Amino acid sequence: MRPMFVMIKCELGRAYDVAERLIDEIETTSEVHSISGQYDLLAKFYLDEATDIGHFVCNEVQRVSGIKETFTLQAFKAFTA
Repeated sequence: MRPMFVMIKCELGRAYDVAERLIDEIETTSEVHSISGQYDLLAKFYLDEATDIGHFVCNEVQRVSGIKETFTLQAFKAFTA
């Protein structure tokens, strides 16, 4: 499994609804954080190596009602204490 992150801009007033939908509707969602700055949410997903990230974002994430824009980041290595 490989981690990847999607930063999400939501329609006004929809961030909490979008976060709940990501958790409830996409089984590969690990966690969703409310964030400050240009984006409203940061979602972490774990995908199989064979899963196409572009298709996943377009066909799963961007279809969640209330999402206006996404920015995808692929993670390579996690550093922990």
